[in-house]
Amino acid sequence: MPKTLLILLGPTGVGKTDLSIEIAKYYNTEIISCDSRQIYKEMSIGTAVPDQQTLETIHHHFIRSHSIHDYYNASKFEVEVLERLELLFQKKDVVLMTGGSMMYIDALCKGIDDLPEVDVELRRSLMARMEAEGIESLRNELKYHDPVYYNEVDLRNPKRILHALEICLMTGKPYSSFRINQTKKRPFQIIKLGLNRDREVLYNRINQRVDTMFSEGIEKEAIGLYPFRSLNSLNTVGYRELFDYFDGKITIEEAKEKIKANSRKYARKQLTWFRRDPEIKWFIPNMKNEIIAYADQQRQAGNLR
Repeated sequence: MPKTLLILLGPTGVGKTDLSIEIAKYYNTEIISCDSRQIYKEMSIGTAVPDQQTLETIHHHFIRSHSIHDYYNASKFEVEVLERLELLFQKKDVVLMTGGSMMYIDALCKGIDDLPEVDVELRRSLMARMEAEGIESLRNELKYHDPVYYNEVDLRNPKRILHALEICLMTGKPYSSFRINQTKKRPFQIIKLGLNRDREVLYNRINQRVDTMFSEGIEKEAIGLYPFRSLNSLNTVGYRELFDYFDGKITIEEAKEKIKANSRKYARKQLTWFRRDPEIKWFIPNMKNEIIAYADQQRQAGNLR
């Protein structure tokens, strides 16, 4: 059988963490986290990082491994995870990746177009300009340099606007000209396992998770991060709302309710994204035996992407 990467994915709050431990134990393997926020060491409570006992039960990778001050994206994740997998597959036949960051999962499975490395000084100057002038200034310049991508991109997403403009200015070519969207071959089998629950149950779990975050001290954690609130890494549900509270825009009760509402909204976005992928086999979290049986069956088939 080929080396196999199992991907346990699903919306926030669905119950991936506990099940991932059980699956990793069954395969005697390690876990790669695919969460674009748990990767930051300064953010733990607001990103629902597993407790220390859980992290010690199974070796986890890409949790608290980077700083909020690092420029990080799905492309870097692809490169770093592929390097880590090469090492892990030397001693393991199966590796488990778990998380809900849609772009990161796609980057690892399909690959991201090869783009030139962006100059650090250019990035700093554009970030400073965005801070001083707002995102609208960068949007207008991107429209001038690359109207094709401008008409495709989410104009509310500063990270994507910034990255596209960086490429345009550095290469003198439209960012869209580098995007060929060709799936890359991987030297291992990929099996995608999706988790979902009844919507009411999922929403209740999300609400309870937010209550737990407040009891564990997310407000104190967010206060420590407030001076860095302009960083893209902190443009995150749970922190954004508390920053508005610190700025006096809303009350603490409103912040808490907004975190719950925005977390539920994010879960819906995740599910909409994942449902487009016909390669995902869906389960509910208490179907551990069925999930393992399906994974083993697919491994026996041994189909490489």
